[in-house]
Amino acid sequence: MPGTFGESFWSSARRTPVLYPDAVTLAPEASSEEILAAIDHDSAEASVKDSFADLDLRGAGFRVLFDAQWIMRPPGPATSADRLRAVTGDPISWAVITTEIKLQDWESNHFSGLDESLFPAALLTEPGVALLAGRIEGDIVCGAVLNDSGQAVGVSNVFASGCDLPAAWEGAVTMATALFPAHPLVAYDRPDDLDSPLSQNFTPIGPLRIWTT
Repeated sequence: MPGTFGESFWSSARRTPVLYPDAVTLAPEASSEEILAAIDHDSAEASVKDSFADLDLRGAGFRVLFDAQWIMRPPGPATSADRLRAVTGDPISWAVITTEIKLQDWESNHFSGLDESLFPAALLTEPGVALLAGRIEGDIVCGAVLNDSGQAVGVSNVFASGCDLPAAWEGAVTMATALFPAHPLVAYDRPDDLDSPLSQNFTPIGPLRIWTT
């Protein structure tokens, strides 16, 4: 599904798949009017990633789904992966997902109850993209996605389905700093969930907001 990059935002004129925004602001100069003109916001479940939390879309029937904070971690040394453990004491073994069957297992653990696939197998060979899985005795218990832009590595989709969230973040950061040691890490999370990434030396750097109809 092709999107359109403008000077201050990206958008898709067609409704995007579930959990994907219809527009993402790229600069604070983006206006609510031009965002609304570029997307289909008349049908249900339209969404906008307001990267600077400075839009007002309420007049078009949008509501705030949640507010969050951008966070950043400077380049730093990786933790030895063989020391990673869940709060239960169980060792967690981390690896990059490399096969479509393992990707399906990863998705079923990440998105329990979701029928459709969100991550195409082509991502497994996409340069700069790494889907990570943490396992205890062979079972996936946590994971994350890394996306290298060339200047920074985005950390997203951090989940814990069979271990504690701090262990998931520790493993994701350990893998990210091992795979991309020279790049800073960037992510965002809701205020109530910031303790885990902040414990891994992330720092809040600005607000964002997700809008939906």
